[in-house]
Amino acid sequence: MKPIRKPFFMVNPKSYLCGKNLLNLALAADAAAMGKDFDVFFTAPFVDITRIAENTQNLIVTAQHMESIKMGRGMGHIVPEMLVGAGARAVFLNHAENSLKLVDLVQTMERAKEVGLYTIVCADSIAEAKAIAVLNPDILLCEPTDLIGKATISPTSYIQQTIQQIKAINPDILVMQAAGIRTGEDVYHVIMEGAEGTGCTSGIVCADNPQAMLREMIDAVEKAGKAGGK
Repeated sequence: MKPIRKPFFMVNPKSYLCGKNLLNLALAADAAAMGKDFDVFFTAPFVDITRIAENTQNLIVTAQHMESIKMGRGMGHIVPEMLVGAGARAVFLNHAENSLKLVDLVQTMERAKEVGLYTIVCADSIAEAKAIAVLNPDILLCEPTDLIGKATISPTSYIQQTIQQIKAINPDILVMQAAGIRTGEDVYHVIMEGAEGTGCTSGIVCADNPQAMLREMIDAVEKAGKAGGK
């Protein structure tokens, strides 16, 4: 697997969009990511992964969840080989809206690595982030649950403390901070504070012009990178 180019950005529409509307946002993200020297991830519901993957060239298409089940029996489950076959190159795990028990997280991360998917694992607290860091995810998203979807980004002290403690365990883990991101200014701020990547959901999809906001945020990533951010 190629190293993830940083500072990266994550477009995460969750379940706000699907079908043609989701594809239109993905096409805008693909155009904005063209020629950039950092990676742009785009999450998609399972049923839209192939549509997005087949119509974009500059995005790391990302599944929103998966299970550790192996190919074989299992009705209605999400097997990692299916995600790869559909065009996904990364997977979100342990999000507050789809959390996993530790034993399940360990097994699911192992399966993701078996099939070559980048792992983006969420942590609600510094203590949880430290525990997950031992499992060596590619990206560790440090996001207090009570700030998800809010207009308040994580305090600078939280950003810096999580980065310091995660890097002390494994300096190769990329640390993502994304709580409360609403504007390009927010994106610039968290990267300049040391985050190696950030992302957004409602700040994009609920904006008056989602595609314009998406471009503003990706431009802010580029600006921060050139200014010396991660």
